Amino acid sequence: MEAVVLSALGGVIGIVLGAGAALLMPIVAGWSTLLPWNAIVLAFGVSTAIGIFFGIYPARKASQLDPIDALRYE
Repeated sequence: MEAVVLSALGGVIGIVLGAGAALLMPIVAGWSTLLPWNAIVLAFGVSTAIGIFFGIYPARKASQLDPIDALRYE
């Protein structure tokens, strides 16, 4: 659950910062920018999928360890 929440939150923060920068570029530098919805959805999906995978993989691996062996290792 933690991996899902952190990944989604990171994706939302990234989208807000990226969209904010893209909307400020015409004002600051005079460049024209586009905010395609499919790119935003794709970026959010990829960041969430990567975060979930790298959050679940170590947790699943750790859950298969014997607690005594895991404590002894450290």
